[in-house]
Amino acid sequence: MNQPTQDDELTRVLPAVTMPDPAAEGDRRSRRGGGPALPAKRSRLTPPWTRRPSDPAGSVPVLIGAVPSGFSPLTAPREPLATLEGRNISAWFGERQVLDRVNLTMPAGVITSLIGPSGCGKSTFLRILNRMHELVPSASLAGEVLLDGEDIYDPERKLVDARKHIGMVFQKPNPFPAMSIYDNVIAGLTLTGRRASTDEKDYLVESCLTKAGLWTEVRDRLRAPGGGLSGGQQQRLCIARSLAVTPRILLMDEPCSALDPTSTRVIEETMLELAHEVTIVIVTHNMQQAQRVSQNCAFFLAAQGTPGGIVEHGPTELMFGDPIDNRTADYVNGRFG
Repeated sequence: MNQPTQDDELTRVLPAVTMPDPAAEGDRRSRRGGGPALPAKRSRLTPPWTRRPSDPAGSVPVLIGAVPSGFSPLTAPREPLATLEGRNISAWFGERQVLDRVNLTMPAGVITSLIGPSGCGKSTFLRILNRMHELVPSASLAGEVLLDGEDIYDPERKLVDARKHIGMVFQKPNPFPAMSIYDNVIAGLTLTGRRASTDEKDYLVESCLTKAGLWTEVRDRLRAPGGGLSGGQQQRLCIARSLAVTPRILLMDEPCSALDPTSTRVIEETMLELAHEVTIVIVTHNMQQAQRVSQNCAFFLAAQGTPGGIVEHGPTELMFGDPIDNRTADYVNGRFG
C-alpha cells in the first residue's frame, strides 16, 4: 500500500542527519544545523490550541494619493522589522516524529529560503511558525517560536495575534472565489477585529494591491470575483490580502510551484520589493528561485526512518557557492532530490 517513493530511494543511500558538536565546529557552527542537544519535551496541542499548563513554555506604509482624514487605524506607524526564531523545534503527527530539534533564526528584513527534498519537514516547520501545525488533530510539538524574543505559543498570547503578525501564502492560490477582489483584500480586517471606514478600506485596497504588483491589472474590476483571476493574479491577490493586516512576517509555501514562468517572475519581483518592510520566509524546491530571491538559506534533510533536521544554513551565496557539508553540495547541484 505504501509504495516507496523516489525520495525514499534517495534517502536510503544518504547518511543520517546528525547534529554537529558545537565545540568541534567552532566558527563554522553558524552555518550548521542543530545546536545544543536539549531533550525534546513533547506537548500535544489540544483546543483551545495552547500548551498544557505543565509544559514549558518603523516606517509608515507607502500609500497612494492623499491620506484620508481620520485614517489612524490603518496608518499607525508600522512596527519595526521583526526577527523570527525557531528554538529546538520538534514535531509529531501521531507517533511519527517529523522534525527533531530544529534551530533557525530568520533575520529581520531578510528573505530566508528553506530548501530540501520532499518529506524532510520544510512545510511542517513553516506551518509551525504561525501556529497552523496545531490544526491537525494528531499534531504535537516541542520547542519555541520567538517573534522578537516572545514565544507565539505562550498560553497568554491569543492565536489571532500570531496570525495577525505572521501572514501565510500557500502553494495553491486560495482567494475566496465568490468574493470580490476588493472584499478579498479587506477580509483580514474582519478576522482580526479591525474597524475601518469606507475611505480607509478603499485606500488599503489600493495600497496592498499596488505592493502585490496587481493594482494596474485589476483597478477597473475591483468588484469582480477573485476566483475569475488567472493563477498568478490570484496568488498576488492572496499576497495583498496578507499585507492588509500589516504582518511583520510573511511565510510563503512554494508560492510559485503552480505558476508559469512569467507569473513566477512577477511574484519574485514582488517578494524583493516587499523585503524592506516585512521579513519573508519561503519554502521552495526551485534552486534557481532560492538563489534569485533569498539572502539566507537553510537546507533540510531526513534520512529514511528518521525525522527531518537542518544540515546547514547561512548566506545563500555561500550555501550554493561554498557549502560546508557534502550533502548540501550534492543537493544544490542537482545530484539528488
